[in-house]
Amino acid sequence: MMTTIEEVETAVAQFTPQQLAAFRAWFAEHDAQRWDQQFETDVAAGRLDGLAAEALKDYRAGRTSAL
Repeated sequence: MMTTIEEVETAVAQFTPQQLAAFRAWFAEHDAQRWDQQFETDVAAGRLDGLAAEALKDYRAGRTSAL
C-alpha cells in the first residue's frame, strides 16, 4: 500500500521536463506562501519578540553593519 508521499514521488518521476518545470514553479510559490503564513503567525504570537529585542539592542550598541 502506497503512502501519499510515495504516490507524489511516483507521479513526479513520470513528469515530462515541461511538467517538472511547471511543478517546480508551483511548489516554490506554494512553499513561499506557507513560509510567509508561518512567519506571520509567529510574529502575531510574539515568538520573534526576543530576537527583535536582541537585534535592536545590538543596533543601538553599534554592533551591526550595513547589508
